[in-house]
Amino acid sequence: MRTLLGSLRIQIPEQLYVKDPETTDLGKRIVEHSILLINELGFECFTFRKLGAAIGSPESTIYRYFENKHKLLLYLISWYWAWLEYKVVFATANVETAEDQLCNSIRTICETVKQDQNFSHINEEVLQRIVIAESSKTFLTKEIDQENKNGYFKNYKNLIERLAGIISDLNPDFKHPRTLASTLLEANHLQKFFGEHMPSITDIATQDEDLIHFIETMTTSILNYGPKRS
Repeated sequence: MRTLLGSLRIQIPEQLYVKDPETTDLGKRIVEHSILLINELGFECFTFRKLGAAIGSPESTIYRYFENKHKLLLYLISWYWAWLEYKVVFATANVETAEDQLCNSIRTICETVKQDQNFSHINEEVLQRIVIAESSKTFLTKEIDQENKNGYFKNYKNLIERLAGIISDLNPDFKHPRTLASTLLEANHLQKFFGEHMPSITDIATQDEDLIHFIETMTTSILNYGPKRS
């Protein structure tokens, strides 16, 4: 599996970049250091000027790869969703029952990420923190409808569709598989964020097992008692 993962190339919608950063060492350094800098500064304080200083390259070189920092954030979040889908695929491969596939998927999604050595220029552990804190900023914008039409959220929707397929296999009569899949993903991020920054509004601490148990219970309850297809 490690050999296979090492040969994989994460596919990102080409609309998100001017020049594919995976094709050059400079592009990979831009991606690598943008993850570290956004995590350190927060997206609002992150600028291409500061990124240029961090990689020792003129700010103008970054614009050869990304039109603006919003597109760069979309690229990073899209990379994470595609990588997470691969993790779900491998966690559910050769698993016979849809029930076990769903449990494995939830665990894969909710666990705190460890750095994946198959992608040396991406720190997935840090990137997960950015996804939790910043991913909503990619779609809570006035431009969402046009950006959605442009295909910017393809990898996010692919992951939701994969989870929805497992949910439908488990309960073909359940009426809202995509709603449950997207709720599962976003609830995971919100509870992780609240657990770390606003612990008084959640009962889930920072331990993965608490969150996994909650998400599994929520998903199973909705599947068993939620609305059915007419």
